[in-house]
This record gives sequence, C-alpha cells and structure tokens, in this order.
Amino acid sequence: MKAWRFYGFKDLRLDDIPVPACGAGHVLVEPLCVQPSVTEAQLAMGIPTLAYDRVKHRLDTEAPIQLFGHEFCARIVEIGSGVTGYNLGDRVAARAKLPCGDCPLCRSERSDLCRKGPVIGFDQPGCFSEIALLPEIALVKVPDSISDSEAACLQSLSDSVAAVETAQIQIGDTVVIYGQGSMGLECLQIARLSGAGMVITIDVREEACEVSRELGADNALNANTCDVVETIRELTGSIGADVVFECAGGSPKQGLSGHSTLLLAINSVRSGGKIVGVSWFGQPIELPIDILRERSLRYVFPDISTRAHLAHTVRLVASGRVRLQPTIRHILQGIDAVPQAFEITANKGKYQAINPAQVMMRS
Repeated sequence: MKAWRFYGFKDLRLDDIPVPACGAGHVLVEPLCVQPSVTEAQLAMGIPTLAYDRVKHRLDTEAPIQLFGHEFCARIVEIGSGVTGYNLGDRVAARAKLPCGDCPLCRSERSDLCRKGPVIGFDQPGCFSEIALLPEIALVKVPDSISDSEAACLQSLSDSVAAVETAQIQIGDTVVIYGQGSMGLECLQIARLSGAGMVITIDVREEACEVSRELGADNALNANTCDVVETIRELTGSIGADVVFECAGGSPKQGLSGHSTLLLAINSVRSGGKIVGVSWFGQPIELPIDILRERSLRYVFPDISTRAHLAHTVRLVASGRVRLQPTIRHILQGIDAVPQAFEITANKGKYQAINPAQVMMRS
C-alpha cells in the first residue's frame, strides 16, 4: 500500500509499505477523508507544540515513520478476531487517545480517563495511507446523515465538547471565545447548546468573524478594528464575561497569537470568572499570577475527551445541532495531495482556511 512517512521534520515522502496485519481487537480501514490537525501541521514543520519532544525522539531514532492522521473518516474493510458491533463497510471515526490497559484507572474500569496509552497518529500510525490499522476500543460508527468531510472533524469536535463541559457553563452566562478557527467555532456552538446567554467571539480575520456570525455569535469582533477588551466591557456593563475560552494561542509562525490572547482573556473575564485554556503554546509563558489571585480567577484546562464525548459529538452533528460544513473550505483530491493539506493547514490566513484542509484519499 502507499503511505506517507516522515524522514524528518519538513521531509514527508509517499512510500510503498506492507499492508498491516489485522490482529485481535483491531480492524483494517480504508481512509476516506483525512485532515491534519493544526498541531500536526506545526509539528510537521518542526515547530514546538504539544508532543514535540516525543515526535522529535521518534524521528531521531525510528525514521522513516508514519505520523499523524488522527482526524479522519474511514470505512472498515477487514475485522479482527474478538471485534463486536462493527461490520464490513461501516464508516468510523476514532478517539485519538487510547488506554494503556494496565494502570489503576484501566484496571478499575475507568480506562476512558487513562493518559498513559498510545495516541493514534503520534505513537502508532494514523490514516495518511491507503489502509490503516485501528483498535476497536477507539472507534465510533458514523451514520449516513454525516458526510465524510464532517466525520473527519468529529475528533476535534469531541475535544471541544470536553472543553465546554469543563467550563461548567451556567444558564445565561456571558461567554467570550478568543480565536474562531475550527475549535473556537465548535466551542461557540456547544456553549450555545449548554445554556450560554450572550456569546462574544474574537478573531483577526474577517472571514472567520463572518463564519462566527453565521454560526450564532451575538457579537463577532475583529481585533484589528476595535479594542476588544474595552468592547467586551461595554457589552457586559463593565463587568466582563463569566467564561472565556482561549483558542487562539500558539506559534506566531503559523499565524497564531503567541500568548497575547491569554493576557487579553484575563482582562476580559469578570472577577471570580473562569478562563478555559484550549490552546497549546509549545513553550513556557509568563502570567500575572497575582492578578489571577487578587481577582479570584480560575484558569482551567479541558478534561480528556472520551469515547462517550465522541459518541455525543456524533449525535450533535447528525441531529444538526452543531454545523460543521460552513467551516470546511479546502477539500483536496487523492493521497498525493496530503503535503498540500499540511501547507494550507499550517498557513490558514494565507489560504483563508477555517477548518484544516481535508484530503479525499480516493480521487
């Protein structure tokens, strides 16, 4: 089969490799639609972010290796022994983080919370290949009402579901969301479903603000044309937001905000309010801790997204309560287009992308 393998950072090649054997508890799938996450696009370029050290070690010691491809829709073509509940031809998406099977959480039937197991696309091959091997414990079925393109977004959406759950939004809360990329737009919609009152979103790109308004933002602020903190205070009667999601941080090399939006978030939230850190920064950052302490602010991070989150995500999209199609702007054809998808996803502003670029693996 053909599979994309990394020989180093910025060195991606399409190779012929053996089809993996389908062992017990696993299925072989034919990837239908795959998208590189923003994190994967940064790592492919060698930019420090989540899992950078782990990926660098693997490249230094194991290359060439299959990397990335955990956001996908695929069709089952072979079923291993012991797999139940799935049939040939079923379309599936998957949770990326897998349980280790041996820690106290796994042994006490709380394996969904385990963080010691491998991650699809990082520790074992993902779906940038003609055939992929996946464990049954990661999978959920995708109903016919969800397109291949939408299904490739489900894993990211499940992380956004977990982020909003962590926020514990109360009915009528004012919510601010910095960053209107895919996860910011997902948090917008899920916050609405979770009882948020006024939702204010911020981005530096007008095309992202337009999609945000389409998907339900009460106020979508372009940070290039207004003082966002002052505007938020005006909209909230000088109090500030109850909950702020920070979804814009990360490497400025990829058009992200560094940690400047986190500082804006601190100034946008009311005293006693909550900041939910969705972004990955890739390096230590300085924070005004005394201000957080003096104002009784809570800076919290999303819980791990579980298979139950992913199953709920499927229901949200299938029912039309969350809309993904308006965020999908770049759909490429054929496995040869994978490097172009990484390029577009790594430079969203240049290409006016919202969601990562997608690849329909069979042109």
